[in-house]
Amino acid sequence: MSTRTIIVGTRETAQLLARQLRVLPQSPELVGAVVLDGADAPSDDVEILGDLDSLVGVCASEKVVQAIVTLPAHERGRWRGISADLRRAGIVERFVTPMDEVLNSAPAAPASIGVERPGARIDLARLVGREAHGIDRELVSATISGKTVLVTGAGGSIGSELVRQCASLRPKRIVLMERAENALFGVDRFLNETYPEIERAAILHDVVDAPRTLSLVERWSPDVVFHAAAHKHVPLMEDHPAHAVTNNVFGTKAIADACVSTGVERFVLISSDKAVNPVNVMGATKRLAEMYVQSLAAGIPGSTKLSMVRFGNVLGSACSVFEIWSDQVGAGRPITVTDERMTRYFMTIPEAATLVIQAGAMSGDRDGRSGEVFVLDMGDPINIFQLAQRFVRACGCEPMLGAGAGGAGEAHGPDRVPIIITGSRPGEKLYEELSYADEDLSKTVHPGIARLIDRDSVVVDAMDALIEKLDTARRSSSRHEVVNTIASVIPSMETRAAAGAA
Repeated sequence: MSTRTIIVGTRETAQLLARQLRVLPQSPELVGAVVLDGADAPSDDVEILGDLDSLVGVCASEKVVQAIVTLPAHERGRWRGISADLRRAGIVERFVTPMDEVLNSAPAAPASIGVERPGARIDLARLVGREAHGIDRELVSATISGKTVLVTGAGGSIGSELVRQCASLRPKRIVLMERAENALFGVDRFLNETYPEIERAAILHDVVDAPRTLSLVERWSPDVVFHAAAHKHVPLMEDHPAHAVTNNVFGTKAIADACVSTGVERFVLISSDKAVNPVNVMGATKRLAEMYVQSLAAGIPGSTKLSMVRFGNVLGSACSVFEIWSDQVGAGRPITVTDERMTRYFMTIPEAATLVIQAGAMSGDRDGRSGEVFVLDMGDPINIFQLAQRFVRACGCEPMLGAGAGGAGEAHGPDRVPIIITGSRPGEKLYEELSYADEDLSKTVHPGIARLIDRDSVVVDAMDALIEKLDTARRSSSRHEVVNTIASVIPSMETRAAAGAA
């Protein structure tokens, strides 16, 4: 069988990969490279066949069977267009990360998801065309190396990735705080097997228990705390607002209070783009958590640098849209999209964790004050309906759209997958935002992170009164009472409260 192969990349990455291919025992028949830059200049390592505009023509003239794409991180955004050209030309595509990036990156969980179909393991970063930002390892190492790091929600998608990346920075100790037994066991086992030299403590604990949380923080004396524990599922929190308030607001209060009272060096709250103009309970409680941390920073000047990091959806997290679609395709069912107009921001779990650590290391670097909200560069919002079609094609199938898609019981064949529009769920927005209109985004030294300047400072006395109201409401059996209490301070929730009372 012919293995006529071209490389697609920059001159530098193409030359590097060509040298690597030559040492393989069974190297493919390399006919040359199509490069993004400098196509006219000769190369000693690989014949340059043309630039990106000539890709399809080169594949035809050279009778190419497969293409190996190797792009540096700053060019990763061009991947989607290259893939489309190769697919139209009938070329088998493979992707190889440049070796220097592999060696310089932190060990991380793969940003991919498996589908129960032959050969269907999908690279999610490629699917959304995400160009990942790197990390200033010197800065974050100064924050993490030799220190004690505590991660709440350590068994979750973001929490476990924070553990992996912090471990690569050689802390003295990692304290894993998690209330889900199996999740805690899994991340503790990973740490033990991969970084046995790092001291660790696995604590089965619900951070909402404030006295016990304080006791544990006092015992383990962390230098850095990443608070990732939270309820995140929008529809479920609509039905259980008291749980959302308890976990997202009072859980944050418990760990943040403990950090301030014990003089922890840095505290970082993992927030969400859904905290901006929230119309759902989950987003509103994340905004209330932000406000509480800001009130701490404003009202109790101390040694603890408090910060928050906002970002959108992460690729392949537990119960994410990709896991749902994967299960649906694997079971031979149609995949579901709530609204054709809906858009969302996406980044990979490893990149999100990387930038969270980076942002935490930058807290207080402007004027010594903390309480900042950092916003991660999420790129452009992605239309979910179009993303669903790309997902189906990545599984080796063709999407069925419109009236012909049929219902869940209609036969559609092994290589055709219907996409069904189900309608928006309670609390869902058509699009998400990353900042309020009265918040100014300012640049930081890192291109993937912006800092928010909030024009409206949080009034500490008002926050104390609100906490009392929320504490009373969360103990109520009335869902409407909880929602109304939230709406009393979150303007974008007022219409929800009025509708619930009607």
